[in-house]
Amino acid sequence: MSPERPTNVVDIGANPIDGAPPYRPLLSAGLCRLIAFEPQLEALAKLKAAKSERESYLPYVVGDGEPHTLKVCKAQGMTSLLTPNQSVLRCFHGFPSWGEVVERLPVETQRLDDIAEVSDIDYLKIDVQGSELSVFQGGRRKLAEAVILQTEISFIPLYEREPHFAEVDAELRSLGFVFHTFAALNRRALAPMLVNNDPYRGLNQIVEGDAVYVKDFAALGRLAPEKLRQLALVAHACYQSYDLANLCLLNLDQILGGSRQRQYGELLAAMSAKTS
Repeated sequence: MSPERPTNVVDIGANPIDGAPPYRPLLSAGLCRLIAFEPQLEALAKLKAAKSERESYLPYVVGDGEPHTLKVCKAQGMTSLLTPNQSVLRCFHGFPSWGEVVERLPVETQRLDDIAEVSDIDYLKIDVQGSELSVFQGGRRKLAEAVILQTEISFIPLYEREPHFAEVDAELRSLGFVFHTFAALNRRALAPMLVNNDPYRGLNQIVEGDAVYVKDFAALGRLAPEKLRQLALVAHACYQSYDLANLCLLNLDQILGGSRQRQYGELLAAMSAKTS
């Protein structure tokens, strides 16, 4: 793939409560630069304490550029600019308590397009508890340069006036992205049923998930060579989307000449042989 520079990664809502971020393989290998945003000060302090020289963490609240009230919830992961929808939360075990608002903080939000610290984006990861659509709408110029993103999506409105998944999908498609895969799906049992006495155990009801979108793979030839390299690298290292990486390298060979796709096939064959 031989990218000419590190991958430019932006993480909006970087609180590490869900474990290692999907771009961790790039960070560990020294292959990316990270600019991340986290307004919850306790989480921000933890991120800064463990950061490398390739990581920058800022306290900005990214949104529509207007003043809002941050609803700090009993569970950090439910803190949001939106108000938890208790009538919906009561349908699931644990959520009514987790979504209890314990503090309301006035905040100024910044549009992604207006943040000077962010120039070129290759890869965006975002989890802002229902406000993703406003971030996308306020970042259309910079997102035009991104080639892959992972966003939290909600199929059930856990917050009042939360945009539906269909609205988020339509916005991303208008920016030239197509759905690629789910990085995670969160299933929960509808109360009052409790599965194996475990409030986290689900059956068929999908509440939310992390969706991966990529620039339209039917039109990869429109991307600049470096963007093709970056998409191939992230697809391979972060999502094991070897078919997408292979297609990127095929397009790169068609633009620049060379045998990157063949070499990649040999690499995959060697990887398969080691694991068999």
